[in-house]
Amino acid sequence: MKGLVQFLVAKIILLALASSFVYCYDPNPLQDYCVATNETNGGNLSIFFVNGKFCEDPKLVTANDFYYSGLNIPGNTNNRLGASITNVDVSLIPGLNTLGVAIARLDFAPGGQLSPHIHPRASQIILVLKGELSVGFVSSNEYNYTLFSKVLYPGDVFVFPIGLVQFHANNNKKKNAVAISAYGSQNPGVIPVGNTVFGSNPLIDPKLLAKAFALDVKIVRHVQRVFSSDADIVN
Repeated sequence: MKGLVQFLVAKIILLALASSFVYCYDPNPLQDYCVATNETNGGNLSIFFVNGKFCEDPKLVTANDFYYSGLNIPGNTNNRLGASITNVDVSLIPGLNTLGVAIARLDFAPGGQLSPHIHPRASQIILVLKGELSVGFVSSNEYNYTLFSKVLYPGDVFVFPIGLVQFHANNNKKKNAVAISAYGSQNPGVIPVGNTVFGSNPLIDPKLLAKAFALDVKIVRHVQRVFSSDADIVN
């Protein structure tokens, strides 16, 4: 009987641990806040290294550690894609550390776009403030690469699941578009598909990519040159 009880207790513990690994992307905070600091010497540091950031001494924390001003300022869309992202993450608001959220402003010139990309560590929700945006994401092979897309107008909201390829594009060729994006991680990360596949360092063998994408090797080399010199706009 005692052995059976121990077995059941062990099983419950394993299930609890498994559940925590499955459902938590950012770790849950173990205190009211852990304001991030880059200081690695001096007497004001906590001895703990939390999610990549040291905690500031709680006695030294101020309201400014939870504050940022600037999302009212348009981003610079003078680039090949005609788009800009103003990220507000833990690097700009230290108080975001361990809270599992971030926010960004998305600016689009007429016809601008944020090309297909992935946020590997966060789901995302966007709110259109101005203009007209065509947005969407593609499911995995398990769901037959299904495209889910909508055209959004001011006041419209759209959600993107974690880890799926997504895109945003300004349909209007004459007017700018603006949206606010929120993420379920203090550091959602980004993987631009084009930059990753054709602009890696070092470059992937063009013959391999030519076969994978059913393209001529000369075309692949040309695209690699474009992405190798292209600034990473989705960041």
